[in-house]
Amino acid sequence: MRGYAVIRKRPDFLAANRGKRYATPGFVLLVYDRRDDSDEKRLGITITKKVGNAVIRNRMRRRFRELARELLPTLGKAGADHILIGRDGGIERDFGQLREEMIKALGKVCG
Repeated sequence: MRGYAVIRKRPDFLAANRGKRYATPGFVLLVYDRRDDSDEKRLGITITKKVGNAVIRNRMRRRFRELARELLPTLGKAGADHILIGRDGGIERDFGQLREEMIKALGKVCG
């Protein structure tokens, strides 16, 4: 069971650009406070075709989903949209290193 809902609509992704941003070598994290009555945490993942072929992008997406499943319920901001944008160097990064970067990013943006 994941501790977040999934963002699927383009307007929700575009709205997140108005939120806080934190960049790491592997990804960019956007956190946008929706300011609605819901305490639901939502996650969206986007990776451009510049990063690699479909196999590489899907592997990156799976890694991001695993990080979010582990970290968003405790470190994420309630009532906010969390968008992970994959960067070119993200797939080569060690998973432990990505986890540390994600913890740091969530601490900076959500804290």
